[in-house]
Amino acid sequence: MSAAPDTGRPAPAVSAADLPRLQRRTSGVLIASQVLGGIGVPISIALAPVLATEVSGTEAMSGLASTAAVIGTALVSLPLAALMTARGRRPGLVLAYAIGAAGACLVVLAATIKNFPLLLLGMAAFGAASSANLQSRFAAADLAAPDHRARAISLVVWASTIGAVLGPNLSAPASRSFAGTSIPQTAGPFVWAAAVFLLTGALIAVLLRPDPLLTARALASPGEQGRAGHSLRAGVAAVKASPRARLALLTVAVSHTTMVSIMVMTPMDLSHHGAGLELIGLVISVHIAGMFAFSPVMGWLADRLGRLSVIGLAAGLLSVAALLAGTAGPHHGRTTLGLFLLGLGWSAGMVSGSALLTDSVPQPARAAVQGLSDLTMNTAAGVGGAASGLVMAQAGYGWLNAIGAALLLPMAALALFTARRYPAPAKDLKGAGDEGRVTDVQDTDVKGTDVKGTDA
Repeated sequence: MSAAPDTGRPAPAVSAADLPRLQRRTSGVLIASQVLGGIGVPISIALAPVLATEVSGTEAMSGLASTAAVIGTALVSLPLAALMTARGRRPGLVLAYAIGAAGACLVVLAATIKNFPLLLLGMAAFGAASSANLQSRFAAADLAAPDHRARAISLVVWASTIGAVLGPNLSAPASRSFAGTSIPQTAGPFVWAAAVFLLTGALIAVLLRPDPLLTARALASPGEQGRAGHSLRAGVAAVKASPRARLALLTVAVSHTTMVSIMVMTPMDLSHHGAGLELIGLVISVHIAGMFAFSPVMGWLADRLGRLSVIGLAAGLLSVAALLAGTAGPHHGRTTLGLFLLGLGWSAGMVSGSALLTDSVPQPARAAVQGLSDLTMNTAAGVGGAASGLVMAQAGYGWLNAIGAALLLPMAALALFTARRYPAPAKDLKGAGDEGRVTDVQDTDVKGTDVKGTDA
């Protein structure tokens, strides 16, 4: 029973007894790649505005470098998903990290010759590495049983904590390592990032075998077999056909947009109320800890209590976060607590939404839908981040938080409507929350199943 193309190579036999070991191995490779990839992005992105100012000659252009990276992350999501649908996770992730490395090299070249358009092109390509980091969470879910799917996703999200902490602290030594050379010191971190991305791609190419997506597709039940859709239209059609998938897509997009819109303006509000750089850095560090460090807890809750329950928790946490941060004023402790809860709410929404999205669409459509999810999430966050500056300038930080909280209302309303109108099928319920402890096809007798093309 194989849906993947025969590459002419020997196909490994995967039995039900092999799957737990294979899932652990796959998760280990993805966690290692996420640590490396997670270092590569923040090690350089922190200096992107400074580098943009140096190359363009004006601070007015400083924000365009980061914006180009966000746009690149969004634009590469769908082609990456199409490649994964056709060939598996491994080729897609390897290509994305290779594009990210090429983009980092273009950034270094642009900094050396002082070419601003080339810098923006390089930053857009650099964003492909971020897209690979995001897609890794879905790869972790490919072989996981449904009642462990959220935890599998959350462990990969948690691994980002290491990169988020180490990356910015490596920026200074990465800059100093090119002192006295023709490469500007502010571009030095991008050289390191290129090396990290190439190492990450090599790790995935060598160790992510057999390919988790192709393996899961080959082991799918006959009812889930079918022609995989590669396009945006295929992803949209699959989401339109599933009310729970629509909720999942909205949850991921709204949680991310609310978090980004509030977070990017928090340093400015803190500075307006007398906070120094050290305090601002501490607040953002606490926020990042909320985003990543507790994601395994959110995964466990989503598996035990159900996806919809944790989506409700996400809406509650993000709302309280907006209330605390938006009314903090000069009370920096309240702002810190608000930003921690903002990160925690993002984690709850991202993990539960990603798991629900994977649960709610058939196997052949999953990669296309996951690409659509990342495109929607990053596009919405890009618009929200850009609009937050205008809101901050015209109405203030309090109103920005109020608007962020208002964005959560449709998500919460749709979650309630979905829970009542479209409950999980009774045949799938085994007393483990709204998603149920369903018996995955991977738990059936698949002994001796040949997984064709998993080493493509």
